[in-house]
Amino acid sequence: MSAAATDAREAKYARRKFVNRVAIALAMAAMAFGLFWLFWILFETVRLGVEGLTLDTLTQMTPPPNDPGGLANAIYGSFLMVMLATFVGTPIGIMAGIYLAEFDTKGWLAVVTRFVNDILLSAPSIVIGLFVYAVVVSRFKSFSGWAGVIALALIVIPVVIRTTENMLQLVPAGLREAAYALGAPKWKVILSITLKAARAGVVTGVMLAVARVAGETAPLLFTALNNQFWTSSLTEPMASLPVTIFKFAMSPYENWQKLAWAGVFLITMAVLGLNILARILTRNKI
Repeated sequence: MSAAATDAREAKYARRKFVNRVAIALAMAAMAFGLFWLFWILFETVRLGVEGLTLDTLTQMTPPPNDPGGLANAIYGSFLMVMLATFVGTPIGIMAGIYLAEFDTKGWLAVVTRFVNDILLSAPSIVIGLFVYAVVVSRFKSFSGWAGVIALALIVIPVVIRTTENMLQLVPAGLREAAYALGAPKWKVILSITLKAARAGVVTGVMLAVARVAGETAPLLFTALNNQFWTSSLTEPMASLPVTIFKFAMSPYENWQKLAWAGVFLITMAVLGLNILARILTRNKI
């Protein structure tokens, strides 16, 4: 090989090495930039949230301005609506995801379902809230917890559908073929083989959906509205942590602002705890 060819090859290698170093440096800088804001947000949430977190915060109702109180009714309302929305949306999303991945992957119904699901995934939550307001709240002439559950369930469903379909598609086809070769029916293969193999990913998708709806404010403003008092009836307006945080954080009253930060801390810790629990339950069970 001539000296000129060797020099050109070394120069080309040097350029590639330089470009690689620049790309790594930019990637690390982008990661550091994101982590900086993330840790700052978490630090402020913990610092200000713990400051406003007392026993009264967990046991008292939302107070009038400058009066002592807590977030008990908002915590209960959020827990109830998120739990019911998850129970309603998760089975629908999982079954739809199974249909798209296992039964009808390229048919016209599957294409239409994926198109509608993509629209729901990208639609602003306030649009879903306005839709439920027009269909449910305005028809029954009352805000209610049930309307909030419907709005949150409509947010849960597309997330679970997309995650379930993607996770099932990652299961090797050989697992299905081996089960079919042993004479297992299709429903048995789906329940015992493919869905079990994709269980960790499906559960993670459900947790992502719960994390998303747990902090949604706009849909609840148009559906469940708010309630300063304790209520267990889903046919009445119901308090929730996101709406209470929105209301209290925008106020000029110091006690309301402290309760707002306490609510932010509670939502953050609840979502973090759910994700950790899901990881523990699905660990080494794929």
